[in-house]
Amino acid sequence: MKTTVDIADQLFERARRLAAQRGTTMRALIEDGLRAVLEARRAAPARFTLRDASFKGDGLAAGVELENWPHVRSLIYDEITG
Repeated sequence: MKTTVDIADQLFERARRLAAQRGTTMRALIEDGLRAVLEARRAAPARFTLRDASFKGDGLAAGVELENWPHVRSLIYDEITG
């Protein structure tokens, strides 16, 4: 199939030089590039799934009240700096 593609001048010149170095045509170079992109998309890894990192236990330590943010914050920073 014939088509027209608008390619940036610098990219075209680089591709033309590469085709000449390889002893191939621009058509073959473009087809190889398209095949590589399409194959890479097909072979892309599956979407990332976050593992279940839930833990079992009794929850927060005794005496920690989530409603009392200044207290929670002091516990956090006291543990880091203390």
